[in-house]
Amino acid sequence: MPQTERYAVLIVGSGEAGKYMAWTMAKAGHRTAVIERRLVGGSCPNIACLPSKNIIHSAKVASFAKRAEEFGLELGSASVNMAGVQRRKGKMVEDLIQLHLDRYKASGAELIMGSARFVGPRTVEVSLNGGGTRVIAGERVFLNLGTHAGIPDVPGLRESQPMTHVEALDVDRLPEHLVVLGGGYVGLELAQAFRRFGSRVTVIEREPQLASREDSDVGAALLELFGDEGIEVLLQTEVQQVQGRSGQKIRLDCQNANGRTVIEATDVLVAAGRTPNTAGAGLDQTGVELDERAYVRVNERLETTAPNIWAMGDCAGSPHFTHVAFDDFRIVRDNLTGGSRTTKGRLVPYCIFTDPELARVGLNESEAKSRGLEYRVAKMPMGAVLRTRTLSEPRGFMKMLIEADSDRILGFTAFGVEASEPMSIVQTAMLADLPHTALRDAIFTHPTIAEGLTVLLSSVATTEVRRAA
Repeated sequence: MPQTERYAVLIVGSGEAGKYMAWTMAKAGHRTAVIERRLVGGSCPNIACLPSKNIIHSAKVASFAKRAEEFGLELGSASVNMAGVQRRKGKMVEDLIQLHLDRYKASGAELIMGSARFVGPRTVEVSLNGGGTRVIAGERVFLNLGTHAGIPDVPGLRESQPMTHVEALDVDRLPEHLVVLGGGYVGLELAQAFRRFGSRVTVIEREPQLASREDSDVGAALLELFGDEGIEVLLQTEVQQVQGRSGQKIRLDCQNANGRTVIEATDVLVAAGRTPNTAGAGLDQTGVELDERAYVRVNERLETTAPNIWAMGDCAGSPHFTHVAFDDFRIVRDNLTGGSRTTKGRLVPYCIFTDPELARVGLNESEAKSRGLEYRVAKMPMGAVLRTRTLSEPRGFMKMLIEADSDRILGFTAFGVEASEPMSIVQTAMLADLPHTALRDAIFTHPTIAEGLTVLLSSVATTEVRRAA
């Protein structure tokens, strides 16, 4: 075994939390090593958030092209070139990787490309991508291991070599008939994108609605959207067996309330949840415990069960969003310098980048009822916001939950064009503990989606209180 190299800071994984920890620690004068298996900067700039939004925007442009006459344009025939779509995405990813490499160089952190496995409490053996091994020990260790797409245990599914979001975002051909397994945010975003590029698309979801964690009105609105765009949706449907090979010809035997259904397609995309990258990492050598789902067990300060080892991001069981991983980094960073920050009570927003967007912060009605809360609901169609008329995008609605016996905002959901804009405003108000009346009485620029908040909240005083069943 090579001689052990000693660093003040050892970071396993260069995702959102890991890279910011590396740059921060190195700039502060700590000798820092970052071990990254493959993706410089983690999944977000390479195979997830940013590439997917790049592809989704290309699909939106394709949609606009098909609607050109509606906007007074004469384009003639418009066809999709998937190779061109991939070139645009690839150029963005290349630029982002170089940006990361430049930041590593400027910070002084050492980026080591290879696979790390713990061989001691704070010591890893690294199988270098270029050949050879190194053994590295850190006084403080930060785990940023991430997750990967899980493949359900369905007979024949794994053997069919289905796509996950990773392969789907690299497809330079147009699938003739794409079956998407899963009606969560990854499945919804990519299903719509490929439909707009020209694929026939079928979505299979086990739950009674799409976006199963959202209120029923959200699920119904998404179902209507997909129906209007020609996407077939099978709800409460279980895939029981898969035959064939994705990319060629595939057959899915399914079961639902109507009996047995057989779907024949060309491609399958699995978007059915995530699995932490903890298996095979040698964590049993460190004193770091895993929970029942194989995520790293952490406390509210993101400290593991082993001294001087922290976990951040997806592998720590944090909500699987880049913006949450960044906040994990901030919590650990601040606590290392005497702070007292925790993950408790974080107000986490999210947005599904379907078109239109689905954005939410705080509680929805289902969650409020499960907590036994009494609340009022202000709700209106997006078409009541004049900005949507200028864009010819009136689909959707926005709604706010307000505590029954006060003016405190409990949560906000918007399904519509630019939905993330008013969501961010409401989040800011909630962080500042502002009453809903502060937004109701605010002066927002006209015409924006944000000014819809004043219309939404104008009738709260006469809204009936809803109580948990």
